[in-house]
Amino acid sequence: MSWSKMKQNLESFLCPALNGRVEYRSTSYRYLPDKAGLCYIAVDKKNVLNMSDTTNPIRWYQTELEIKNDSAIQIPISHEEMEAVRKDTKGTVPEDRLIVIARSRKITEYAKELMSAQASLSKSNFIVAANKFLSTSIEESIESHDILLNVLALVDRRVGKKRMLNMTDKIKLKHPIVQYFYELRLSTF
Repeated sequence: MSWSKMKQNLESFLCPALNGRVEYRSTSYRYLPDKAGLCYIAVDKKNVLNMSDTTNPIRWYQTELEIKNDSAIQIPISHEEMEAVRKDTKGTVPEDRLIVIARSRKITEYAKELMSAQASLSKSNFIVAANKFLSTSIEESIESHDILLNVLALVDRRVGKKRMLNMTDKIKLKHPIVQYFYELRLSTF
């Protein structure tokens, strides 16, 4: 599928409030066949999602330690996770320390997922991800671990207000770019 046709298909799925605000852009190099073009997403004429751009306004984490030390990341701990830690420690650890251990384990898992998602996003081809988005259901795109599929699903008109509000807890565990597009979409309601 040509870029212009794909762009037209993607923009046809944009929610009406974001139509004209969110744009899919592409650059290509006619005389450099070994150099792939760049694809990026712009919001209000500003490039927001360009994986290779270091001036990106969204934070890209370099190490697991950065994620662990980021105070903006709030990780909710469930009762089941607390019980798993209690079982692993054979009940010898005080209650307040159990919360710290459970949170630390969950942040480590989250950091590994976030780093792998960023790595796959920086290596991925926007066109391949867009084709996957256009050929799969909206539920699969929302539940996917692929950051780009999440972003495309969040600006989709098939995702309504009720579904958006029900995703609040899941979005807290996603990459900051996904959170940015979630907040952008919530601002349209």
